[in-house]
Amino acid sequence: MNTQQVITQQPVAVIVQPQRGQWQTGLCDCCSDCGVCLCGTFCFWCLGCQVAADMNECCLCGTSMAIRSVYRTKYGIHGSLCGDFWAVLCCPSCTLCQLKRDINRRQKQGTF
Repeated sequence: MNTQQVITQQPVAVIVQPQRGQWQTGLCDCCSDCGVCLCGTFCFWCLGCQVAADMNECCLCGTSMAIRSVYRTKYGIHGSLCGDFWAVLCCPSCTLCQLKRDINRRQKQGTF
């Protein structure tokens, strides 16, 4: 006896949308990279120049809200221009350190 399988339901195509990212470390996660934290605390402008150099920008841009916004947008990190503005205004060292830690991690992962 030859039995045939009857298909009663068509397969459904699943479209996977890329999920928006998160910062790889929190704003106040200084202990995750003490070297970056010390540099951001005692040599803020030097760290800003490192960040700007990593992103092929002018050294004066490294500590700005604009560089944070460009980076956040490039990697699909949740946030807004308003949030970037307030983060940089209220805690410039923490935001700069967070950005540098994220850059370092993405470089290690090969996604920067």
